[in-house]
Amino acid sequence: MSAHAAHSAYPRLAFDAQSRLLRNVVKRCAHRSSEPTPVIVFDLDGTLIDNRPRTCAIVREFAETLRTREPAVAEALSLARPDHLAYLLSDSMAALGVHRDDLVVELQTFWRDRFFSDPHLVHDVALPGAVRFAHDCYDAGAILIYLTGRDLPLMGTGSFGSLRDLGFPIGLPGTELVLKPDATMADEAYKRLEAPKLARVGRVVAAFDNEPGNCNVFRAHFPDADSVFVDTQHMPGAPPLAVDVSVIVDFSSES
Repeated sequence: MSAHAAHSAYPRLAFDAQSRLLRNVVKRCAHRSSEPTPVIVFDLDGTLIDNRPRTCAIVREFAETLRTREPAVAEALSLARPDHLAYLLSDSMAALGVHRDDLVVELQTFWRDRFFSDPHLVHDVALPGAVRFAHDCYDAGAILIYLTGRDLPLMGTGSFGSLRDLGFPIGLPGTELVLKPDATMADEAYKRLEAPKLARVGRVVAAFDNEPGNCNVFRAHFPDADSVFVDTQHMPGAPPLAVDVSVIVDFSSES
């Protein structure tokens, strides 16, 4: 699960520095005939897309199943909003005043069956500035690769539709949606495997991800590219960021 972090352990760029970084990335997207085509790599959940509304919708659906047997819990969970959510469902439920281990386990199963599936992707929203930034990169001449930890069998169709409906460039020459072959593969292992293949497409000039481990992978494989950590939420126990990985909170910038 990914969401905006209220407090950060990482040194985020100030807004003017964030704006400068994003503008420079767009400038690097200009295609020169003597060089391979520039490539921008984007993760989806927690990077371009805020999936907290998806989890909120699922939590509220779960609350409805409890209306008869646990009315007080149902009422508490029905109030779930994106800012209540932590990375772990148990922490999110605690923030809503629910401390029942049995219900945490029940919600985790309920959530997992819905979160990693096409239908609930309609609840996702774009991070501030993300759609415009993706278009700016594409219009400047870059190929966009959406390299996501979502899997093809369960989330492929919905992910394409979500990107389209949110307004991101997709289904166009120079855009690719790359998904895991199955849901059981760990995201970092998958991206570590796929990262070298990105050079087949062109010259990677920037990669954006909300997991420190993935940012480190991109930094190692593409030392001349901007590796950018989008500081929303990430897995507990993430490794320290590699040197020279920039930290932003979203894609807002000066116009």
